[in-house]
Amino acid sequence: MPGVCELFGMSSRVPATVRFSLEELTRRGGRTGPHRDGWGVAHFMDGDVRLIKEPEAAADSACVRFVQDHPFRTTMAISHIRLATQGAKVLRNVQPFVRELGGKMHVFAHNGNLEANGLRTGLDLGRARPVGETDSEYAFCALLARLEGLWRGGDVPSIAARVGVLSEFAAQLRGLGPANFLYADGDAVFAHGHARSHGAEGIRPPGLHLLCRSCNAESSPEDRAGGVSVESTDVEQRVVLFASVPLTAEAGWQPLGTGEIVVAQAGSVVQRQTPVR
Repeated sequence: MPGVCELFGMSSRVPATVRFSLEELTRRGGRTGPHRDGWGVAHFMDGDVRLIKEPEAAADSACVRFVQDHPFRTTMAISHIRLATQGAKVLRNVQPFVRELGGKMHVFAHNGNLEANGLRTGLDLGRARPVGETDSEYAFCALLARLEGLWRGGDVPSIAARVGVLSEFAAQLRGLGPANFLYADGDAVFAHGHARSHGAEGIRPPGLHLLCRSCNAESSPEDRAGGVSVESTDVEQRVVLFASVPLTAEAGWQPLGTGEIVVAQAGSVVQRQTPVR
């Protein structure tokens, strides 16, 4: 069953928690969905990443309940619920994956099943090496190798330069299988949509969805039902959410096009790019 893991990502203007959306995602992790092989969530905080993950079903996890009872506030988060396709059901193969590059923490999560031989013969690795055996971690290390030149000077590269690298990388992945992924470097969240399993309909687009929201101090609880609670309500909050499938019934969820890359920064979409035909 390739391409049936669940992805979730968030970018917000001010620190927020992902309480309801994470609950819905974890319910899919072994209760309403088949994803019982692990879960993980990465929060960016103070220039670092708090990574929490387990190789067990999220729906049965006491750790998930602790995170829900003691939510972390962040402006960027990426989460993944695993249905194993490559690699043993152990911690080293659970996503998201985290690495340092250019003095910044980088996070990656992938939904799909990439052809293993083509991946390892077609994508070169740089200084990063996989700890586990998944196609997803190998792809992440290969992506970092391509990004390394941009980060060598120590400054944050331009969005355009990063999207250029990601676009070429994503095009190569799409030739190897479903290649939906979320990537964040502490400055922005990048989402690439491709195709995923839709049950009896087989593997087809969309592979990711996008929701943009805003709220202020007067917002009602219903207005906040999209999964974000705000630490400070004296300013307008803006939030961008990414998910494999819409997590709420509210209007506004948009499917990403095949090969589309969306960049979210401080709770706003700052760039959308579709592949050149």
